Amino acid sequence: MIVKQIPNAITSANLFTGCIGIVFAFNQDLRSAALCILISLIIDFFDGFAARLLNVSGPMGKELDSLADMVSFGVLPSVILFHMAPKSFFGYTDFPVLSYLAFFVAVFSAYRLAKFNLDTRQTDKFIGVPTPAISAVIASVPFIYESDVFYFDSSTTTVLLYLAFIPLVCYLLISELPLIALKFKSFGLAENTFRYILIVSSVLLLTLFKFVGIPLILVLYIILSIIEHKTAKS
Repeated sequence: MIVKQIPNAITSANLFTGCIGIVFAFNQDLRSAALCILISLIIDFFDGFAARLLNVSGPMGKELDSLADMVSFGVLPSVILFHMAPKSFFGYTDFPVLSYLAFFVAVFSAYRLAKFNLDTRQTDKFIGVPTPAISAVIASVPFIYESDVFYFDSSTTTVLLYLAFIPLVCYLLISELPLIALKFKSFGLAENTFRYILIVSSVLLLTLFKFVGIPLILVLYIILSIIEHKTAKS
């Protein structure tokens, strides 16, 4: 009986880490909050792995996983974006509407997670970008922003980027894009070519560009998924 609860305990650790991250975010420690997302991503991988290894997967674990993901990969990223929102809007200072737009990410994440639980098409591939992938990109933002990789000397540029980023993220969460699922049914090269390309390329991008590599990995992920889908149809 205890063994059956191991995956649920791991999932609960994901939720707990997400809650800690929210506290960090509201204390303006956005780097630590972002690290909590990355830790939750690792934990999220291991709860599914443990469930398959112990052969104890079931509806309870699936629902708990979605609830944990909603906090760690929906609410926490939204809170980070909330605190990173531009403080002025085309000359208007103290413009809170921009900050509140961040919570659309949580709303669309909830919709995506509910849709994923009901969508029978998503057994061997994802339809739309998974919440962990989106949250990983958002987790990279505080590190990229505080680095010297990009420098924006215009508040207008920052506002436009923010206004473009939120709708793009929300669209990707609920889009009908067929994307590669990183679940290996076998380890053969022929049936996993695009998965191996994605994994190797991701390691290279992270090595070369560090946190900047995370958004690049998402772009590559979408491109490879589109190519795989077109190839499979032809």
